Amino acid sequence: MRTIALALLLVVAICTLIFPSAALAADIANGAKVFNSNCAACHMGGRNVVMATKTLQKDALEKYSMNSLEAIINQVTNGKNAMPAFKGKLNAQQIEDVASYVLEKSEKGWS
Repeated sequence: MRTIALALLLVVAICTLIFPSAALAADIANGAKVFNSNCAACHMGGRNVVMATKTLQKDALEKYSMNSLEAIINQVTNGKNAMPAFKGKLNAQQIEDVASYVLEKSEKGWS
């Protein structure tokens, strides 16, 4: 029985690596829509029109310890300083999608 469970676990792990999740791509696409509708006014192209040094560029996210999904989700959910909280405007899935989108774009240099 233990061998079957390990074999099943191995098959699931291999399938996960070989066949990327279509949902992940959809989440990033939804994150782009959420970003464009809610964030782009202040953060177009990964910039920050309110606080110029606190951009969404990879180096700034690293400098301000915002380079993780959890940190961005917290910031979007609760807001901070001039950034409003989106807790009441966006649902948890939309917030996670936009956080994933921001991380992906920062890795690609917002190009």
